Amino acid sequence: MVGPVVHGPPVRSRVLLVGQAPGPREGQFGRPFAWTAGKTLFRWFERALGADEARVRERVYFAAVARCFPGKAKGGGDRKPDLDEIASCRGFLEREVTILRPRLVLPVGTLAIEQVLGRKAPLAEVVGHVQRVRYHGLEMDCLCLPHPSGASTWHRTEPGISLLARALDALAAHPDIGAAFAAP
Repeated sequence: MVGPVVHGPPVRSRVLLVGQAPGPREGQFGRPFAWTAGKTLFRWFERALGADEARVRERVYFAAVARCFPGKAKGGGDRKPDLDEIASCRGFLEREVTILRPRLVLPVGTLAIEQVLGRKAPLAEVVGHVQRVRYHGLEMDCLCLPHPSGASTWHRTEPGISLLARALDALAAHPDIGAAFAAP
C-alpha cells in the first residue's frame, strides 16, 4: 500500500461511515472522500439531509477498511485491499468502534459492506434497507450505500437509482442521523 495514512478528524459521533480505502489523491488532501467519489457522496448527503460537506464531516466519523491507498489495479482503476492489508488495518476500526460506540454504521461500497456484514451480498439485496448488525462486538443499525465512484455505474442505473433513493430516504429518517444533525 502507498502512504500516507488517511483518516478523518476526531469527531465524536454515533454515526460511523466506513469506506474501502483512500484513493490516489486523498493523501494530498489528508481526508477521506476528498476527490471525485467524495463529490458524489456529499451530493447524496446534501440531497438526503440538506447538509453540505463541511457539516457532514463535523457530524459523521469517517473511517476505512484500509487506511492507505492500495495502489492501482493491473487492469486499471484502484486495487481493492487484499486480506492481509485489511487485517493490518482492522485494529484501527475495532478501537474506533469501541471508543465511539456507534448506533449507525454506513458501509460504502462492496468491500466495506462485506466487512461490516461479515458476508458477501449483492448490492440489490442490501442497499436501501436498515438492518441490525454486530460489528466489532457491538450491535448497531447498518445502512449500506453503493460506492460513489465514477467507475461504478450501479448507482446510475436501475435498480441502483431506486435503491439509492430508498437508502437516502432511510438515512434522512434514521433517529441517529436526526440527533447528529439537529441544530445545536
